Amino acid sequence: MVSLADLDREKEVMTWCPGCGNFTILSALKKALVSLKVEPHNAVVVAGIGCSGHLPNWINIYGFGGLHGRTLPVASAIKLSNHKLTVIAQGGDGDGYSIGIGHFIHTARRNIDITYITHNNQIYGLTTGQTSPTSPRGTVTKFTPFGSLEDPLNPIALAITSGATFVARGFAGDLEQLTKLFQQAISHNGFALVDVLQPCVTFNRTNTFQWFRERVYKLDDGYDPTDKVAAYRKALEWGDRIPTGVFYRVKRRTYSEGLPQISKTPLVKQRIGNVDIVKLVKQFM
Repeated sequence: MVSLADLDREKEVMTWCPGCGNFTILSALKKALVSLKVEPHNAVVVAGIGCSGHLPNWINIYGFGGLHGRTLPVASAIKLSNHKLTVIAQGGDGDGYSIGIGHFIHTARRNIDITYITHNNQIYGLTTGQTSPTSPRGTVTKFTPFGSLEDPLNPIALAITSGATFVARGFAGDLEQLTKLFQQAISHNGFALVDVLQPCVTFNRTNTFQWFRERVYKLDDGYDPTDKVAAYRKALEWGDRIPTGVFYRVKRRTYSEGLPQISKTPLVKQRIGNVDIVKLVKQFM
């Protein structure tokens, strides 16, 4: 039986700012894995660059630190190499929705069976507060002293458009809901996005915990997450009221399920006997 203690590595030095929403994401992920009885040796978390990139240091499962924006291709490769693993990719809004946006779209449309958690604080935190792709128009920083001229990217709408089969939003101020969303995303067979509203307490003084608490609400039991049109409508809702929960969830064949080569045995466990490549090499000499 897996316990939270089995996943605990928080005795290591932690570099997140006190009060950072990343702490809730880490706690929710641990609780979700324990509730699903995922053994540590059967799970891997892939991180990108930024404050969120430190998360693998503090959870006792396999971890991989990728390049900036390359979290999803690394996670995809791990999943295709051993599709029996529980694979979780996670990174910030700057990492995933800027330099990594192309990978985001194509991983979603391929329906790779991985969970993608984004730490969406609407700012670049590690590099001291530049605007990110999700920063609201008019955001004033030391890099945009007259306010950002760009409209923010909508990750929920983009995920639905790109073909993601599970699209959700959580709030780092609600550990219970976030844990349940992670449970559902990890259990989902296909590409699952959980975009987490994760306030940066150091560099984003506008979209604070209090700001979100005054606006977020949960999609109720009457909402149908299989209705794509309704999901789009909810995805566009932002301002005085911000919906959280599962926006969209459907079943579709995953990328791995279309590969007969790995239908019975994971690629990592397939072996070929000794192969003599001398003749092949000589052709190129």
